[in-house]
Amino acid sequence: MSTDNAPYHAHIYFEPSQRGLAATAQTLLRDSMDSGKIPTLLFVGQLKSGKEGPHPIPQFEIHFTKEALPAIVDFIKASGFRALVHPLTDDDLADHTSLAHWIGEPLELDLTTLDPPGKNQGIARFGKADF
Repeated sequence: MSTDNAPYHAHIYFEPSQRGLAATAQTLLRDSMDSGKIPTLLFVGQLKSGKEGPHPIPQFEIHFTKEALPAIVDFIKASGFRALVHPLTDDDLADHTSLAHWIGEPLELDLTTLDPPGKNQGIARFGKADF
């Protein structure tokens, strides 16, 4: 896989009172995916209602490749949501910590739900449904 095609995730967080805004953001992202406005946006996940995996508040995830990273970061910044953006490697813990980039105020993640360093035992999450 080339560097431009390296897989990435973004977890876009919202407060329960922002659920409608998050749904609008999802629609905009899906429209951008369908139109090709954001290159290689591959998946827009479902809105989660609460804690899910390491994520302590509602969120939805998107999957994309590195070439789309600047467009995704710009979209998230313009939306006003906070987000965790990270590559997908074989190290789940590093993906969500040392390799991650926060947009907005960081959240404390529940790292106990992640695979230990270098031991990503879960199914490959790239292009799959939310976990």
